[in-house]
Order: sequence, then C-alpha cells, then structure tokens
Amino acid sequence: MASKPVQAQIVGVRLEAPDTISLELRPGKDTQGFSAVEAGAHLDLHLGNGLIRSYSLINPGDTERYVVAVKKDASSRGGSVFVHDNLRVGQYIEIGVPRNHFALDESAEHTVLVAGGIGITPIYAMLQRLQALGKSAHIIYCARSKAEAAFFEQVEKLVATCPSRLTATYHFSDEQQATPNLASLLSAHHPGAHYYCCGPTSMLDAFERTCEELGYVNVHLERFGGATVKPSTGEQSGYTAILKKSGIQLEVQPGKSLLDTILEAGVNAEYSCKEGVCGACEARVISGEVDHHDFVLSKQEQATNRSIMICVSGCKSDCLVLDL
Repeated sequence: MASKPVQAQIVGVRLEAPDTISLELRPGKDTQGFSAVEAGAHLDLHLGNGLIRSYSLINPGDTERYVVAVKKDASSRGGSVFVHDNLRVGQYIEIGVPRNHFALDESAEHTVLVAGGIGITPIYAMLQRLQALGKSAHIIYCARSKAEAAFFEQVEKLVATCPSRLTATYHFSDEQQATPNLASLLSAHHPGAHYYCCGPTSMLDAFERTCEELGYVNVHLERFGGATVKPSTGEQSGYTAILKKSGIQLEVQPGKSLLDTILEAGVNAEYSCKEGVCGACEARVISGEVDHHDFVLSKQEQATNRSIMICVSGCKSDCLVLDL
C-alpha cells in the first residue's frame, strides 16, 4: 500500500449500545499529530490479526483525537470481533490517514440525513457539522429498537439545541412493527435538498430507488462492510491496462482482478478493503469503459467514467488507461 500507517494510542473505550463501542485515539509516541476530521470521513484500523478495516469518524473538526464506533457483527470475518475482544485502553494501534468518499456539501440550504443501524456513524458526524455551520437539516434514524440505537441520546440532544433548524424522525422496528416508508419520509422535503444515506444494503437500495422516483439528483450514499460485491475479473475475456505514469502495459487475464494484476507487476498501488467499499484504491481513468462493481461511487459518478476502484472494477472495452 502506498500510504504508510501511523501510530495511535487507544485512550478511551465507551459502550454506545449493547453491541457497539467507540474507540478514542490520540497520536502515538512517534506521530506528530492528527489532521482535522471531516464529516463523512473514515479511518483504517490496522488490526493485530493482519486485517485492515475502515470505520467512520464521529468527531468532525477535531484535530487532537480520532473517535470511531464499531458494531460487533455476528457474521464478522475477524474485524469487529477482534476490535471488541482485543483492543483495550492504553494499547497502541496503527491507523491510516482519514479518507472521505462521503463528503458533506456544506453549501446546501437544506440537508436530509438517513441512517440505518450502525450507519448512524457518518450521519451523526454530518449532523454535528451542520449544527456547527448553522444549517437546516432533518435526520431520519432507523434502528431495530431504541436500546440498540447507538448515539440516540446524543442525536436527540443535538437536535434539541436548534429546533428551528434541526428536526428528526425516529423509526424503531420493534415499536412500529414495520419497515420505514422512505417514500413518505423523503417526499416531505424539497427536491433541491441534498440527501445522504448510510445503512444496510436493503435500505440503501430502497433509498436510491425512492430518490430516483422522486426526481432527486443530489443523492449521496455510503455502504459499510457486509455488502455483497461481485468483483469484475474479466471472466469472459481479458483486457489491456495501461498505467500512464508508470509507463507500464499490463494484460489483465480472465479471472484476475485489476488490483492483483497491478500489484504483481510491482506497482505500489494503494488499497485497503479489497471489497469496493472503502475507496482507498480509487484511480483516475484517462480512457476506456469501466465495468463498475464498487459501492463507493454513486450511479451518477460511475456514469461519468472518470474513476475506478481497481480492487473490484474492471473494463468493458479492450483497453483501459489509468493515471497510475
């Protein structure tokens, strides 16, 4: 990977919900300091079991610490279980540099934030930032129950500080015995507003579909770990990849990913999740038709053909030229 991790110390662990903890990190002994946290940004944790996992930062504007929240997933492949079972106050951990592929448009007159479950983490950060900016926003927070809704009290208190600008709708499945009606909830807002959503795949699919039906164009979403991705491996036929900066021409063979082909050629490409959800491996496209399979770019962004997540996406044309 191109970016060198830095050292951080765990100075706080807090229970945010029955299955969710937050970790407070401060610069380690050899780390000069942290950059300011942006709303929507996420952070790579380099775990002791060899895994690298990305988690959303929840303290926008902070320059002295990073705070992330991690939900323990029963189907975890090692990431969240390791964090919950092994990380403790006082330990040191390697972290990456914060990245933001879910950036908040701070110029929007009105913003609608939609969160499902642990998808509240980037949404909560956005709500804090909008409150600090004096902006108008509405948050729709959906969870199985109030008890399982991490940061519910913090969100409720934040909204109460500015009732004329900040409003909220809460939907708890155990109380209402139904899934949220996104069409009804979203149609109450202006088409010119900006709409953000983070949550499980079913919610994101419904959110995208509803926004498209309502004619909303300022639509942003973020998928977290657990989304199912089918990597583009050129199964039907291979293609040529030209790395412009490196001056290298590669043949991507059927059944092999573009990222693996690049790494095997000795090119120091950046990557992290290898699942198309973190955005670390994004590369600029110079020419060629991309076969998108990531969960980072919106449908509109994919349609521009300007960038590619090389870990899961490939090429529909015979040749792909990248700014690498």
